Amino acid sequence: MRALQYLNRYFTKYRFLLLLGFFFTISSRVFAVLAPSLVGDSITKIEQFIRSGSADLTTIKGVLITNIALIVGAALVSSVFTFAMRQTIINVSRHIEFDLKNTIYDHYQKLSHRFYKQNRTGDLMSRISEDVSRVRMYAGPALMYSVNTITLFVIVISYMISVAPKLTLYTLLPLPILSFLIYKLSKSIHDRSTKVQQLLAQLSTFAQESFSGINVIKSYAIENNRLTEMNRISEDSKNKNMSLVHVQAWFFPMMILLIGFSNILVIFIGGNQYINGEIELGLLAEFIIYVNMLTWPVATVGWVTSIVQQAEASQKRINEFLGQEPEIQDTNKNKTPLTSLDIAFKNVSLNYDDTGIQALKNISFELEEGKTLAVMGPTGSGKTSLLQLLAKTYLPSSGEVYLGKTAIHNYAQDDLRAVLGMVPQQPFLFSDTIANNIRFGKKDATQEEIEVATKQAAVHDNIIDFSEGYETMLGERGITLSGGQKQRVSIARALIKKPKILLLDDCLSAVDTETEETILNALKANTQETTTLIVCHRVSSAKNANIIMVLEDGKITQFGSHEQLLKKAGYYRELYNQQRLENKTENN
Repeated sequence: MRALQYLNRYFTKYRFLLLLGFFFTISSRVFAVLAPSLVGDSITKIEQFIRSGSADLTTIKGVLITNIALIVGAALVSSVFTFAMRQTIINVSRHIEFDLKNTIYDHYQKLSHRFYKQNRTGDLMSRISEDVSRVRMYAGPALMYSVNTITLFVIVISYMISVAPKLTLYTLLPLPILSFLIYKLSKSIHDRSTKVQQLLAQLSTFAQESFSGINVIKSYAIENNRLTEMNRISEDSKNKNMSLVHVQAWFFPMMILLIGFSNILVIFIGGNQYINGEIELGLLAEFIIYVNMLTWPVATVGWVTSIVQQAEASQKRINEFLGQEPEIQDTNKNKTPLTSLDIAFKNVSLNYDDTGIQALKNISFELEEGKTLAVMGPTGSGKTSLLQLLAKTYLPSSGEVYLGKTAIHNYAQDDLRAVLGMVPQQPFLFSDTIANNIRFGKKDATQEEIEVATKQAAVHDNIIDFSEGYETMLGERGITLSGGQKQRVSIARALIKKPKILLLDDCLSAVDTETEETILNALKANTQETTTLIVCHRVSSAKNANIIMVLEDGKITQFGSHEQLLKKAGYYRELYNQQRLENKTENN
């Protein structure tokens, strides 16, 4: 149970509620065990009455009525404490589930991009949902029934030993056998539970990817192939679950058998002792009731053991991710003010450890605050990597990136990103209204501010054409909108933030040249004091930038203004001539 030790912090947090729950549990069991002794006393009184042949029927009736009233009263009090027990311990498990999910979610957000490249979404979801649910069963029902069972065992067995040691010894004879069998089965349950959880994560991942990529599946008509694969994974999952259930199925029949054997021993040994006059008939009845009272707690031992083993497997999977540290951490605990937004790259190189690719090679350049830099180059030349270094998504393998005179790694990530506005190469919109998606840039933005931003991004007219306008609900990943509309909504989301540094990663690729010109003119007019880096493939997007930088194979091959680069042979002039020819062909 080493993995489950992680939960001790939550048990400490809710210790007062747990202690109160334990008090209710013990109190509930104390009143519950009063009934058998009262039943035994009643039977003994009746036996004595029959043997003595006394005619004092009123006295025996009074004793029986008193005992019945006490049994009913004890049952009522026990039920009240049982209700209170569930309201405390089970509620604590829900609080722990809430805290654990938030802890995992918060940790997920801190982890680096490389983590998300290496792990699939379905697996992440499985750990924060299915695995946490299994852990909750340990923190709630398993804990509650464990305390319940231990309390009942201590009270009942102590009393049984005090009144009939020999009979108690025979009665409890099957319990060591039961303990040994539980021990042998527990390891098998743990191993099979781990495999079940792993397959559940695989199943979730496959389903999530199928739903997200449904357009591709339909376009290539591979529904049957995906269905076949889904059936294979489901069949494997079913087999692993059946394997686990087959082991778990041994518990209850085995326990009922052993409890039945205990009943036989009580009746046989106790019957002989009664015949020999060693015990009273009422005590024999008490022992039969106690043995059957222990049936469910003993049966829950197997159930609790199964829950604990599954929770151990699940918490171990959770701990695997919680134990991973973010690759990029704020080393400087003191707040560093962003006094200057001049950007400088000095001998910067970037290697991706997971692929071994060197994206940038000894890059050096400077960009004054308020200026615009256009970054161009063929696919895979390192353009996006350049922006990711500036956003502190990655740290350079060598060299330094500076904002002002301070290296970027000395800035806190929150402080740095507070001044950044970034539009990624593949825009992501949430399943929410268009207005709320834009408010991600500024959570308290007014409707007027939203409309100003969308007009700058040339998407306002498209939005008001929708029947619900800005309150239009988007599908997953913004699937309701076209590619160009998604890009422009993403641009509006960045602009409404009024960032001091604006990073545009090829975010105009899905719009026509006329719309592109409208957006670029709006950007030029409204971001004059903003330092802007725009990654693009069109000369029309780059020509008005203060500086144009061409990257090829991770190296700077050209650097200068539009006019300067047109005078030099190279990538930029070739691209300019090619695109000008294409435009003439289209116009003709």
